[in-house]
Amino acid sequence: MRARMADIAKQAQVSEATVSRVINDRPGVSAETRQAVLTALDVLGYERPERLRKRSAGLVGLVVPELENPIFPAFAQAVESSLAQHGYTPVLCTQSPGGVTEDEYVEMLLDRQVSGIVFISSLAADTTSDRSRYQRLLDRPLPIVLVNSFAKELEAPFVSCDDRVAGELGVTHLVALGHRRIGMISGPNRFITTQRKLEGYRTALKRELNIPDAEVDELVSLTLFGVEGGEVAAERLLSRGATGIICASDMMALGAIRAARRRGLRVPEDVSVIGFDDSTLIPFTDPPLTTLRQPVASMAVAAVRSLIDEINGHGAPKSEYLFHPELVVRNSTAIAPSRAALPVA
Repeated sequence: MRARMADIAKQAQVSEATVSRVINDRPGVSAETRQAVLTALDVLGYERPERLRKRSAGLVGLVVPELENPIFPAFAQAVESSLAQHGYTPVLCTQSPGGVTEDEYVEMLLDRQVSGIVFISSLAADTTSDRSRYQRLLDRPLPIVLVNSFAKELEAPFVSCDDRVAGELGVTHLVALGHRRIGMISGPNRFITTQRKLEGYRTALKRELNIPDAEVDELVSLTLFGVEGGEVAAERLLSRGATGIICASDMMALGAIRAARRRGLRVPEDVSVIGFDDSTLIPFTDPPLTTLRQPVASMAVAAVRSLIDEINGHGAPKSEYLFHPELVVRNSTAIAPSRAALPVA
């Protein structure tokens, strides 16, 4: 046993006394050091003591809808970094068309005895989905936190970007540049994030330009999330004379720029485009994209802090933490063109 403890101490870069305290589940060891010793046990092939197995697993499920949109890897990395500071390791579960579903991933995570689960843009964001799947987790009880997925019937911590504010900020910026035909591209209306962005968009248009509801309806184009969806939706808005377009994601905004260029329009000289998210590569697009930045790091820290409080039995407030987006102005928005100056599509 002495030789094994020396090996473990060397692997974890701690003293043998520290290894002894961890193995015997004694106090006086930080979460990070405890996790390092447990990881060393795993790496060297030693079986963890029975009393530590459930607690020492230190696993937290992290469920994201995809990794193609750069905002989701950004969230995953920020959550992982914050979890590591508390001594937990994320089990990343990524969905893909025709692949493992969210419910199947949850069953796998339960089998691994995870300490909790962070859901990012989960099925809870779909107002037509069965939210009872999350209630069953809460009833176990298993600590969960939902990011950008609010459901008022669930007594759980929620962390969201304020989509209403995002919709308003986009409109206010374009109105200040002289735009009057301002379109909105977003995903299907069954998603709470879409509903909130549209609410902010409509409120701002009414306040700033007093545009009738019927005219606003013509300037809303709902589609599938992604570049292709943004391109199709932008085609409809450009044909209706939109000179400014607010998009529910940066990927949609890139699709809108592609649609404008196919019509021979220049961005931003002829059409201004605003995205949403501000993931890593967006400042380097052509043109660099004006966007509404989600405060990913702050949201990740809040989500993890709430989860850790739940795991430790402190009981995080069962409410929604709303984080304000930031308008980041780059080169895809400009002063509105005169209608006469627009090239014929």
